[in-house]
Amino acid sequence: MNGKKGKFRGGLLLAVMIMVLSLLAGCGGNNNNTSAAEATAGTEASASPETAATTEPAADPVTVKLQLKWVPQAQFAGYFLAQDKGYYAEEGLKVEILPGGPDIVPEQQVAGGSADIGVDWVASLLTSQEQEMPLVQIAQIFQKSGLVLVSKKDAGISGPADLKGKKVGNWMGGNEFEILALFDKYKLDSNKDLNFTKQGFTMDQFLGGEIDAASAMTYNEYQVVLESGIKAEDLNVIDMNDEGVAMLEDNLFANKEWLAENKETAAKFVRASLKGWKDAIADPEAAVDSVMKLAEEGSTTREHQLTMMTEVAKLIQPEGFDAAKMGYTDAAAFQQTADIALKFGVIKEASKVDEAYTNEIVEMAAK
Repeated sequence: MNGKKGKFRGGLLLAVMIMVLSLLAGCGGNNNNTSAAEATAGTEASASPETAATTEPAADPVTVKLQLKWVPQAQFAGYFLAQDKGYYAEEGLKVEILPGGPDIVPEQQVAGGSADIGVDWVASLLTSQEQEMPLVQIAQIFQKSGLVLVSKKDAGISGPADLKGKKVGNWMGGNEFEILALFDKYKLDSNKDLNFTKQGFTMDQFLGGEIDAASAMTYNEYQVVLESGIKAEDLNVIDMNDEGVAMLEDNLFANKEWLAENKETAAKFVRASLKGWKDAIADPEAAVDSVMKLAEEGSTTREHQLTMMTEVAKLIQPEGFDAAKMGYTDAAAFQQTADIALKFGVIKEASKVDEAYTNEIVEMAAK
């Protein structure tokens, strides 16, 4: 019995020693002499900022819908280029560019909530504001009018006074008011002194001799005439800017209710858009690349769009214009547009100009 007890005690002692050695070995694994719990806590503390940075989800981009006045063409190249270059994405925006067309009124789309920001001519915006649509202009993209009257030299129209007795065309539907202001300046009655007629969206009537003087945008229809083979020296052009009857055209406007809650978003959109326009002016080739991706196949040519981009640039940044003022609404030019609109019945009451537009968003975008 005594021998068995001795063996038992010896075995117990050996087991205890093994347990102690095992514990010491475990503690020895912590080389900085801290406890295992402290070491674990320290590791978690040092890793937590990095872990938080990598696991925190990125904020979802804010969606902004832009409604164009017309189908994709260089008239809107700045927006397409801003999209392609990632300028909207850099601002945390997801911009959807909605094409326009003859049956789409941008003001109605924005007022109804189908789009957040729209592109149209100022006269159209004034009409919609008078109809109590909750809209306000937030940027003026075209600083000059692109509208001219073009005639062949053999028609004998060397100036506006020579329009008397002639057949003069315009697309109507809100595009005719600069022409009416021109008639008024030269005391021409559009019902008695000349034949003021509706013009199609092609230049076929003019090229075929059905119209003596046709309305044309410098960046589009006028170029179509040149592309038909008629030389510039064989044409006479009456420029609305030179005649002092120009009205502001392509702008950016927003729904007032949307804008009240999204001023920062609007400023980010304008900032990215103006950046796109500056790039488009500096690099027309890249601008047209962006346009041609979206243009309907067979509807235009690259050459036509390049010419359009060159002419559009002259309206956005006219000679002598301070590029830092791109996007700003000029008070005098806006007032002239509103005055012409009132005189020729576009609007029935004088526009509340101080409520019709704001430069606040452009100023925010410039910061």
